[in-house]
Amino acid sequence: MERTGFIDLPLHSGKCPRWLFEKMKILGRNICEIIIIEFGTNKLLKNLSDPFWFQCLGCVLGFDWHSSGLTTTVCGALKEAFKDLKEYGIYICGGKGKVSRKTPQEIQEIAEKTSQDPNLLVYASKMTAKVDNNALQDGYTLYHHTFIFTKDFKWTVIQQGMAQNTYARRYHWYSESLNSFVEDPHKAIVSDKSFLTLNLVDKEKKNLRETIKELALRKPEKNIKDLMMLKNNQNQLPLRHQVLIEDINPKFLDKILLKTYQRQPKDFKELLSLENVGAKTLRALALISDLIYGESISFKDPARFSFAHGGKDRHPYKINLAHYQETINILDKAINKAKIERSDKIKALRRLYNFYFAEVKKEGV
Repeated sequence: MERTGFIDLPLHSGKCPRWLFEKMKILGRNICEIIIIEFGTNKLLKNLSDPFWFQCLGCVLGFDWHSSGLTTTVCGALKEAFKDLKEYGIYICGGKGKVSRKTPQEIQEIAEKTSQDPNLLVYASKMTAKVDNNALQDGYTLYHHTFIFTKDFKWTVIQQGMAQNTYARRYHWYSESLNSFVEDPHKAIVSDKSFLTLNLVDKEKKNLRETIKELALRKPEKNIKDLMMLKNNQNQLPLRHQVLIEDINPKFLDKILLKTYQRQPKDFKELLSLENVGAKTLRALALISDLIYGESISFKDPARFSFAHGGKDRHPYKINLAHYQETINILDKAINKAKIERSDKIKALRRLYNFYFAEVKKEGV
């Protein structure tokens, strides 16, 4: 990923007012519908996977420009909006908290209605969450997962984690740019409030992943013995290794390591996908790999991206409801006309856009 800037996502108190959420649904639907009509569903997926575009969308819809709540609220508004746009073959599943855990079920229900096989999509949903919770240990715990896909099985994931300092980090995935779930898989990651990061999906650490997989195939007692040796010599370890090992209890790893030994995963990706193989299991195997077998750990933080109508907390200014509604009305008319005379009407909207910015440039605004 190429770094283009950064933005912090602090937790703001309060909820999105219902009146604003209803407006966000309508305006968000209009914006997305115009993009689909003009450029197709894949363009919308690509835009949503771009953190800067997504942040701009949230600002246009009137949410706090740098609040962590922008992610959950915009995704929630779009999910509601797309319930009325089934004709375009784009579907939004998941959400915040308990709703996020229903994502596989929602995918399956949609697949049944559209006569599709949901397995690949369910797998993608689970693996993106596994990677960001377990293989990328950066101090943020996932609490939001939105899975957006099209009828031709292209998809985008937007998920967010929260740290103890109440800052959030947002993870963007896009199927068209994904070459591997375990080698630099993200389209982008938003937030530079970094912690000590254990990055098991660093592209340069293929050998580390292979060693971790090989350790998972060993008899559990050997790994437990090596881990106990590390715990007993904790005072002699580098500081960052002490931090990583301090809350790992070898007693609780016995059953998990027995399971990996019995299942014999063929590679790191399969190991990661196993049920109950979590962050501490992978961290323990990584530490053993590093300190016993010389395969160094990556601490490279892959967070590379961070970077209308006002905002709900009056930042940068109070929302003007009349202006907001007028925007909705204009886009409603554009969409209705576009459906009748699609190409000509959208071109007219584009000419209006170009003319407006040309005038702005002349005036030096």
